[in-house]
Amino acid sequence: MAVPKYKTSKARAAKRKSANMRLASPTLSVCGTCGNTVVPHRVCPKCGFYRGKQVIETADMA
Repeated sequence: MAVPKYKTSKARAAKRKSANMRLASPTLSVCGTCGNTVVPHRVCPKCGFYRGKQVIETADMA
């Protein structure tokens, strides 16, 4: 059985762990109607459109 010859330092262990615990930035796409950047598969908060159809009424449209 393999046994480590030396103790792994706290800094080395933390460096290894932090590389795998990074947060990924959210994926954004462009709204086909107004060109606003939105999260995929969500209604655009600016124009209220989803997949080419108006789903919600926004304050800009009213």
